[in-house]
Amino acid sequence: MQKISFNEDRSAVWLAFLFIALALCLPLGVGNLLGWVLGVKVWTDPLNALAPLGKSFSHIPGWISLIATLAFIALLLLWERRRFAENKKAFLTALLIVLTLTMFGWVVGHAGIVAAVPNEREKLGLKWSMGLTGEAGYLAALFIGLIIGNFFTSFAKFLSQAARTEWFIKTAIVLVGAGVGLKGLEQANLAGTVFFRGLAAIVEAYLIYWALVYLMARKVFGFSREWAAPLASGISICGVSAAIATGAAIRARPVVPIMVSSLVVVFSVVELLVLPFLAHAIIPEEPMVAAAWMGLAVKTDGAAIASGAITEALYMAQGGFQKGWMLMTTTTVKIFIDLFIGVWCFILACVWVYGIDRKPGEKVSIKEVWDRFPKFVIGYFIAFALFITLGLCFPEKIKELKESTTNLDAFRKFFFALAFFSIGLSADFKRLWQEGFGKLILVYVVCLFGFVIWIGLGISWLFFHGIMPPTGVTP
Repeated sequence: MQKISFNEDRSAVWLAFLFIALALCLPLGVGNLLGWVLGVKVWTDPLNALAPLGKSFSHIPGWISLIATLAFIALLLLWERRRFAENKKAFLTALLIVLTLTMFGWVVGHAGIVAAVPNEREKLGLKWSMGLTGEAGYLAALFIGLIIGNFFTSFAKFLSQAARTEWFIKTAIVLVGAGVGLKGLEQANLAGTVFFRGLAAIVEAYLIYWALVYLMARKVFGFSREWAAPLASGISICGVSAAIATGAAIRARPVVPIMVSSLVVVFSVVELLVLPFLAHAIIPEEPMVAAAWMGLAVKTDGAAIASGAITEALYMAQGGFQKGWMLMTTTTVKIFIDLFIGVWCFILACVWVYGIDRKPGEKVSIKEVWDRFPKFVIGYFIAFALFITLGLCFPEKIKELKESTTNLDAFRKFFFALAFFSIGLSADFKRLWQEGFGKLILVYVVCLFGFVIWIGLGISWLFFHGIMPPTGVTP
């Protein structure tokens, strides 16, 4: 019998590319075959939370889009697992419950009081919010899973047949490649100076941040490599995606990167609320330095972009600058970091195969490397290359390609949420604390506020000092 992990790895790639194929029907002129997919918005009225993503499907009620999305995913996952589910009816029942509870958590996480960042509050009529961004949906899904897994163990055991963490994670990571590819192309068409200087993010995040956090976790706090590598990626690179991809590349238990990712989401809020105002206070004459700092220091895409928007608003209040340049700088720096997640995972996978997991005197064949190498990383590269190639060859289709990646992003986010729920379902509070989750919080605080954000400020100053946004009215 084939190993389930191998089949899930391969299946995740095929599943992701099925979504991609359907999404690409839009730029190919066939039509928006995924426009009906559910989009969850930050909300104050739950009736306004759900709506189809495609404008041509705006006449469809949100609850129909919800049911259609859940049914579509359920049928695909049932089809993929048909050879391994002993009882297909029980598996489908468990799967529908897992999907429904995860979606509930995802929607709750988008509640305005939880998710709205400071620059969104006025539009939503809120005076205060936690500012967790929509990624709070990951935490809500995790908490629901933790409650069921720790207090309703029989129910959790039934649901576990459909809660396939690695399968969900790997599918989502491949979909990340499509979005990053197109975003990278969009940034390549922007101002050359900002583009070139944004390359500093790669050097910093991968060669300085990562090594320092890894050594701190290993040597000072005594974490195993299984915990130290995802922790280093989560703090130094791109939060959720980087931590999860790294965990899969080194074959860490899925609970490890998920716990790290949860901390990333929480601490990104602290950065979002503090760093823009700190930047404006200590470097009031360096708007582009401040903008780059947000991209280098804030560890989730949503929080980083929101930080860039807040920072731009603070500096534009002084008058004279064209709107959009600071936010573009933050986005460019963040995208550069995202672009190389797949490369870094490939490097780490090779290090683990040829070095850390290799027994003394053992010869590692090419076949062994292939069998152990995470196929989703190859899928990530292919998706990235596909979208950036399509954008270069058909620039007139950029708008349709962007809409396609928006549809794919909805699936990517929901599959990540499924992974968070699944981890919560199988996690034990007592066991996690014994493994050092409290100490994990401490190392995160020490690394983030001890040197990560300050190195980020130094690198931003080095590459963007003296560069100013254009003045005058925005064209």
